[in-house]
Amino acid sequence: MYLAPNPYMNGFDPTRLDMVLEISQDRWARNLESLSSSVSKLDLKAPAAARREYEKGTRLLIQKNFSGAVESLTKATSIYQRFVAAHNALGSAYLKLGQNKEAESEFSQTVALDNHLPYSYLNLGWAQLALNNFPSAQASIQKASGLAPLDLHLLTALTYAQLLNHDYAAAITTAQQVHGRKHESAAVVHYFAAAAWQGQNNLSETQKELQVFLAEAPTSPAASAARKMMMQIEDQQNHPPPPASVEIAYTASPLDPNATTGGLPAATQRVLQQIKQQKQLAEVEAEPESACESCTEMNSSGPSAPVSPRMPANGPRHSGTNIAPYTLRSTVNEVAVFFAATDHGKSVSDLTEQEVVIRDAGKAPATVLGFRNESQLPLRLGLVIDTSNSITRQFAFEQKAAGSFLKKSLTGKGDLAFVVGFSNSVLMVKDFTGDSGAIAEGIDQLAPGGGTALWDAVKFASDKLASLAEEKPVARILVVISDGEDNSSSATLKQAIETAERHEITVYTVSTRELAGGDDPGSLFADGAMRALAARTGGAAFFPDSLGNLDHRLSDLQQVLRSRYLISYKPDQFKADGSYRTIAVVAHKSGRKLRVYARRGYFAPNGNESR
Repeated sequence: MYLAPNPYMNGFDPTRLDMVLEISQDRWARNLESLSSSVSKLDLKAPAAARREYEKGTRLLIQKNFSGAVESLTKATSIYQRFVAAHNALGSAYLKLGQNKEAESEFSQTVALDNHLPYSYLNLGWAQLALNNFPSAQASIQKASGLAPLDLHLLTALTYAQLLNHDYAAAITTAQQVHGRKHESAAVVHYFAAAAWQGQNNLSETQKELQVFLAEAPTSPAASAARKMMMQIEDQQNHPPPPASVEIAYTASPLDPNATTGGLPAATQRVLQQIKQQKQLAEVEAEPESACESCTEMNSSGPSAPVSPRMPANGPRHSGTNIAPYTLRSTVNEVAVFFAATDHGKSVSDLTEQEVVIRDAGKAPATVLGFRNESQLPLRLGLVIDTSNSITRQFAFEQKAAGSFLKKSLTGKGDLAFVVGFSNSVLMVKDFTGDSGAIAEGIDQLAPGGGTALWDAVKFASDKLASLAEEKPVARILVVISDGEDNSSSATLKQAIETAERHEITVYTVSTRELAGGDDPGSLFADGAMRALAARTGGAAFFPDSLGNLDHRLSDLQQVLRSRYLISYKPDQFKADGSYRTIAVVAHKSGRKLRVYARRGYFAPNGNESR
């Protein structure tokens, strides 16, 4: 492929997409083999005859027998007209044959049948690019990226579509989004950004982007063309020629950020995954301990000591790991702690200040500034649902339980919630809304398939919860329903926790893992990660032990959400020295000890540091 635009992009030939499309279709072929892409719920109903033709067609597609693939896939869609995967594969075969109108028709059917799949919109966008319909292509790929906002492959494709549509400012902005994240395999966005700056006749910025591109991808197939253009720009700076003499030659683009070397046996991959999980959990557990030295000094009728930071594998299956390293917001020595209390699983919503004891660094506060019941605060709830292959058997029950939980949780007039699903990447299922029915409908459209990017999903959802500008106080809660395994994230467990902490978001985790898997090392690490994520953000981890108990555990969680309090105070003997200070919040009611969910500590500011 060769694309040679002049500085105003008039020469950037959008019809010559062969190499880009080949890379896209190669990814599609890998998806067919690994089931790493999102799955439509409609496909689960495909009859056996349609599935046989589909499987035959996809094999032919992978073998690059595109005419044969069209024949088999056409049969599959004739037998079962709502076969989303078959329409997608058929559209891919048409694209490879250069039958772009037919491809657009097939991809349009996929998004009409199921509008929750990002790669259906991406495929539609490729067909529209091939038809020179750049505005529609940009809109389609924008929709794909909106559904899977962390997918660098989609953001890179969006940059390309924006460039072809001459939306240069948008292309530059999208490229900057990619550059702001780990993007070793998406360095080509800098080449696209260079073309966008060139389209604005800004050769200085063009040169900068090309320099970044060459620094990040010096062996890219496009590197030689980038170096040639750098030489042309330098020559122009010394001897200004007509603008049309500068060209970008583009030969290939490594658009797939998820490409792997492959070839490793499944057992080996599993061991490597467990080692990675163990390392990340150890990194979190290495943070300062939250032992409460003064718990024994509290009155005997008061609450019990905090949970041990390391729960034994055969111990109680609930929140267990230690502290959350919060930092004071300013140099003023004032701390605010959000907590919840339950009595044998039932919410306690009528606590008084006299029934709550708090210790900061082992000492009673110098002054309690405020105590209030927060259960009536507007709720901002993010629901993160695992849609990976590892929870396939539990998924239908998980969907039903999650939908029921949301309907029961969004009871306040000002309550808002959103839902994200995740497998290899994060899928935006439903944006902020107070309509629990609409959210439940979106959840019902999900189907399991692919790897697990749990920490990416938690990090994204935490940022999203904090994105709304609020005029009044709200309760920010994140609920994660997963088996706790992660094999696809760019972010680590520690980074996911730190993001939630930074936004003061309380995370509650609900495991979908069966108790029978408890002896597997990977299960222990996954369970430990779920406990750590919850405990360090002031939440709780729930382990139903069986699918039948999932509804009950989510009901327990609702009880916790209905018993929220906020206490603010000035610590005694406070020093702005950057040290970690433990927090212990305990409560009792009518002589009974209550279970309290609260963050376990914070970092004091260092010197005159202001936050």
